[in-house]
Amino acid sequence: MITSSTTENIQEKLPRNLGLWGIWMLVVNGLIGAGIFGLPSGAAALAGEYSILVYGFCALLILPVILCFAELGSYFRGTGGPIKYGTLAFGSFIGFQGGWLYYLARLISFSANTVLLTDSIAYFIPAAAESLGRLISLALICLALSLVNVLGSVESIRSMTVFTIVKFAVLILLPLGGFILLGAEVIPRFDTPVPPFSDLGSAALLLIYAFVGFEGAVVPAGEAKRPERDMPLGLLLGLGVVAILYMVIQLVTQAAVPNLADSKTPLLDASAALFGNTGAVILMIGVAASVIANLLGSMFSSTRLTYALSLDKSLPKWFGEVHPKFLTPANSVIFFGVSAFLLSAFGSFTVLAAMTVLSRLFLYIMSCAAIPRLRSRFEGEGRFILKGGYIIPVLGIFACLWLMLQVSERSIWMTALFIAIGSGLYWLGRKRNT
Repeated sequence: MITSSTTENIQEKLPRNLGLWGIWMLVVNGLIGAGIFGLPSGAAALAGEYSILVYGFCALLILPVILCFAELGSYFRGTGGPIKYGTLAFGSFIGFQGGWLYYLARLISFSANTVLLTDSIAYFIPAAAESLGRLISLALICLALSLVNVLGSVESIRSMTVFTIVKFAVLILLPLGGFILLGAEVIPRFDTPVPPFSDLGSAALLLIYAFVGFEGAVVPAGEAKRPERDMPLGLLLGLGVVAILYMVIQLVTQAAVPNLADSKTPLLDASAALFGNTGAVILMIGVAASVIANLLGSMFSSTRLTYALSLDKSLPKWFGEVHPKFLTPANSVIFFGVSAFLLSAFGSFTVLAAMTVLSRLFLYIMSCAAIPRLRSRFEGEGRFILKGGYIIPVLGIFACLWLMLQVSERSIWMTALFIAIGSGLYWLGRKRNT
């Protein structure tokens, strides 16, 4: 049996400052980004008042995958998350591909959300949306987030805490005010015809996007104080809180906005309907806080991937260097910040956005499939071991395969292209390190 001491990567120099609160914040900020501010109208268009049930279905659909990550997260005390799972279960090539695809997905999502944050700032400062003003805004955002992450994990978590509190305050205020002002009108009657199964399936595919991103919490296990306990707790508590929040927001939004299916800014319209113009401004502040918290969590986790890949000699040593004063993977942070700025300034994300979900599904399947190969080597006192043998990992794999059937052909070809590029980088890295 492998003990925790033998799984520790002796090359790691990152301090263990991450507790349960920090892990939980990484989970909820990975899940709650910008999507919830636009999803309610799409859900209403496809599933009507039954959309709240689709949220519950999506939470149950992703639950087996999160449970698998909870067990795997209790195995390891080193940085890398899925890279470690894939490498130990299936070899270094599969582990690298999992990390590579996940890194690209997070980088592209980060860049897209940076653009969204700039648009939110433009709500208050119109010049931020103009050509030069937009570039300056994007550069300042990437620079500020990079600086916070270079200064240290404690500073990153503190900054994330502030924006998480603001985000949750706004998101909780909306349903709370709705229940107080609208009363029983919030509760759906379910007296309309049930939508066609195809529409319900499309709604599930749409809403499942709001339940991905949690995996970023397991990557920085090398900075967690008690990963064997805090990783499972953080993942499960995060999913529970987010699922409930999504459902009550949907209830209030569809009660406050009669033509919700036609709304392009559903939460903004609901906030304005309930609280007037002041409510709309507060909601916009919530959007900005939500995106900033998501960006902080995304950069924190993603930069630990290139750090871990460097320690594994799959990327140049430069990515694995730790700042002598702040004890952070500063080079990985700088590379991520510069790449994100270039993508957000000059890239188009319409096609790439779908590719990020497919990449994550590959990552989820790899991680679920790793449990049957690793459990016998790691199970022991203090581990979070799922009940029922391998039923839950199998359910997680089937859930991901069903979702894969819903993606477009273009997304498949884009993902195949990135896998090919990753393969080239892997073999190049291995050749240089031999």
